[in-house]
Amino acid sequence: MSALTVDDRARYRAKPSVLDALKNPRMLTREVLAGLVVGLALIPEAIAFSVIAGVDPKVGLFSSFIMAVSIAFLGGRPAMVTAATGAVALVIAPVAPTYGMDYFIATVILAGIFQVILGVLGVAKLMRFIPRSVMVGFVNALAIFVFSSQFPQLIDVPWLVYPLVALGILVMIVMPRITRIVPAPLVSVIIVTGVVLTMGLTVPTVGDQGELPRSLPSLFLPDIPFTWETFTIIAPFALGVALVGLMESLLTAKLVDEITDTHSNKTRESWAQGVANMLSGFFGGMGGCAVIGQTMIGVKASGARTRISTFCAGIFLFLLVVVFGDFVGTIPMAALVAVMIMVAIGAFDWHSVTPSTLKRMPKSETFVMVATVVLVLLTHNLAIGVVGGVLVASVLFVRRVAHFVSVARTVAGDTVTYTVTGELFFASSNDLTTLFSYSSDPDSVVVDLSGSHIWDASTVAALDAIETKYAALGKSVEIVGMNESSQRMRGRLSGGFE
Repeated sequence: MSALTVDDRARYRAKPSVLDALKNPRMLTREVLAGLVVGLALIPEAIAFSVIAGVDPKVGLFSSFIMAVSIAFLGGRPAMVTAATGAVALVIAPVAPTYGMDYFIATVILAGIFQVILGVLGVAKLMRFIPRSVMVGFVNALAIFVFSSQFPQLIDVPWLVYPLVALGILVMIVMPRITRIVPAPLVSVIIVTGVVLTMGLTVPTVGDQGELPRSLPSLFLPDIPFTWETFTIIAPFALGVALVGLMESLLTAKLVDEITDTHSNKTRESWAQGVANMLSGFFGGMGGCAVIGQTMIGVKASGARTRISTFCAGIFLFLLVVVFGDFVGTIPMAALVAVMIMVAIGAFDWHSVTPSTLKRMPKSETFVMVATVVLVLLTHNLAIGVVGGVLVASVLFVRRVAHFVSVARTVAGDTVTYTVTGELFFASSNDLTTLFSYSSDPDSVVVDLSGSHIWDASTVAALDAIETKYAALGKSVEIVGMNESSQRMRGRLSGGFE
């Protein structure tokens, strides 16, 4: 792993920094309150994801606390929140019911090791291959995911839940117009909870979601045989967790970069996610990755910008469930549902689906965005959706670029010149051999490649085939105009395809 240059350090330096926040009481207050809101929002999500993973709710809560605190110090994207997530829960879900809790924890630890290795190898650099249309699809699918995940709290519930949710949404719409000092989601939760407690309303609460822990997490060393058989059992699940976690974390980091107009160190974030997962496993947690919903609550809804908010989110989560568990248990789920609905509405890229945008945008770009959304919703897996979106974008790009190659034929006396223009690679060069008039051409043939570039072995093979066809007719071929790189490519590969 190469060392960072002075320019790199300046680029990745957090703005504003933790020191800036500590010197500014107003900014510090905003960071701390943002952490409180995020800590509250993490509780029902962590419990729900624990259920998906087939483990005790305490496992998800401990994991969220440990990962949020550790990533606050280690991560490469300030203000981004890492905790237990649904994507990771879905991948690791079969382990605990089938093999037991010890294998489950070992899988989490191994996933962390894989992430550290991938981070050191520079897997974060692959992020530049993700097109904007895939990114927009990822964000829109995530917004739909966050919104749809609230349905269980809105179906078959007391009718009072609906006006309470409406009240919470109304508060979050009006509050920013009055003041932004206190995060609107926090005010919404306080008001809705106050209404429920004051009027003695009977509605679902956080306490109904599962038992909250009453003590600190303790060190957990999985009791498993350290054999190749054990590795073959947990490695596929661990690799799945590692890849899904890294992809979701890096995409979330990229999204926060755009929102805050700042840079983040994706390589640092990659190995930091691995360390956080390892720590989570050693303390009995289920592992996780960056959580887009809670990150948006902190960054977009509450104005968080530094590591302080992430650290406070973890600390408040711990204090809320361990010290103030009885009070937190009385918070109505309607208050948190309202927050998540507003997060979903705010996260969705509405501009991408307006008629004017759809009319102006190339159809291929829109198709890639829609394909990404559909794949995510069908598979319930963000990683599969993103990979699928990238593949669709790649195929459409190759198809489009392949049509940019043209061949112009010019006859001058006993010589015919073919001028090839465009990028020559497997998609475009496969048809290259069909664009020559072999039998009707004169004995002297010139192929001018000054307006093109040879990118791969398929093109070299196509040029060899053209020469072979003309040679069979007793005609000579001269290939001219190749740039230095194309000459080296052809010199190394020509004649090796017979």
